[in-house]
Amino acid sequence: METRRDLLRRALACALLGTADPRAFADEQLRVGATAPPLVLRTVDGRSIATRDLLGKVVIATFWATWCGPCHEELPLLSAFYRQHRGQGLEVLGFSLDAPDALPAVRKIAATLDFPVGLLGSAYAGAYGRIWRIPVSFTIDRHGMLADDGWNDEHPAWTRERLQRVVVPLLAA
Repeated sequence: METRRDLLRRALACALLGTADPRAFADEQLRVGATAPPLVLRTVDGRSIATRDLLGKVVIATFWATWCGPCHEELPLLSAFYRQHRGQGLEVLGFSLDAPDALPAVRKIAATLDFPVGLLGSAYAGAYGRIWRIPVSFTIDRHGMLADDGWNDEHPAWTRERLQRVVVPLLAA
């Protein structure tokens, strides 16, 4: 998790250089085809799941919130897709941007999903930048490489067609 000093450094750098890019000044480059920066999900039931521990699997890291309308459409779709493809090595990690006081609402939604969910704890997700638009997801291939960067999609919410186009080929590889 970023420290207060890191957040202030990024905010000052953005202000001085006039950028609002959520990935500005990230510690690692976020590039499709490069090693995916690490993420750790601390689930609502107290587990920690690190993307680095999921090598050999295709991982979708999705960022959402209880107050996000499009997220309420996407999450059941992702859950059904996960149920259908987890036997092929798919993992989905759901990072909620809700504040800790919304944990009961997050738990209620998490109970309807088949994949693990946790609170992000900050609007910053390391090298993935400041999560300012949701839903947004990032897909990591079986070798730990970033296969899909949700920041680059005009309409980043998952649809059946987008899941078929982006994720299914990774599962077949």
